[in-house]
Amino acid sequence: MEAVSYTAQWTAAARAVESERTEGAMFTDDLARPLAAPRGFELLDKYGGGGLLPYIAIRTKYLDDSIEAVLAEGDIRQVVFVAAGMDTRAHRLTWPEGTFVYEVDHAGLIEEKAARLNTLGAQARVERRPVPADLAGDWLPLLAQAGHASDAPTLWVVEGLFFFLTEEQAKHVLHTLGRVSAPGSRLATDMVNKQMLRSPFNQTFLRALREDGTPWVFGTDEPEEFLSAGGWQSLEVKQPGDPGAGEHRWPYAVQPRDRRGVPRSWLIRAERVNS
Repeated sequence: MEAVSYTAQWTAAARAVESERTEGAMFTDDLARPLAAPRGFELLDKYGGGGLLPYIAIRTKYLDDSIEAVLAEGDIRQVVFVAAGMDTRAHRLTWPEGTFVYEVDHAGLIEEKAARLNTLGAQARVERRPVPADLAGDWLPLLAQAGHASDAPTLWVVEGLFFFLTEEQAKHVLHTLGRVSAPGSRLATDMVNKQMLRSPFNQTFLRALREDGTPWVFGTDEPEEFLSAGGWQSLEVKQPGDPGAGEHRWPYAVQPRDRRGVPRSWLIRAERVNS
């Protein structure tokens, strides 16, 4: 079980909590609770102060909607989840015929997830292809071996990853995706700003992450510029609580972008810029 990341477990636990709301759930993930074992709920209690639970619910729904909106356009039929963790969208979303879903993560997590899904008798609603790979290495050849076509547009879903990286690693991820992104490729992701890492209100949460060896490291105050430097044009940057991003569920007032010193999370849709 050491190979199953803490992040994957507590994210699954948060999704289970949202799915089990008596009313007003933003999505339903019936597989989340068993996939959160063994430590997901324990870690959620440890980390769960402030807006963590509503944030994960809003982010999940925002990316659900982003995936469905991109696929509805009709040009993209391959979707890659980078650092997929215990994500179950292949099992719970409605997918157009002919879509291929690739789930990239380290081998131990993929094996454990497969064992649990088999035990649960879970059936994917789409052609799902796990890709065991070290994201710190050159994993693109493994993605290609699984069937990904670099000459066809791709939707990349990078959820809950960037803040665990250094700035250089985050830049590398964007450039790596760009190397195999045909014109029309899209990106759906999330990031935080620098103040999110500095705010005294977040230090208990951030200290707990550091103690567990999963610190948050990277934040950007200008996500549009950061993405542009990596070859991606922002189509939409929202904060939780904005229209279309959990406006009825976010427990805090959304602060204007020009107000300084405010911790922020970014929910992002972007498109590959032709090189």
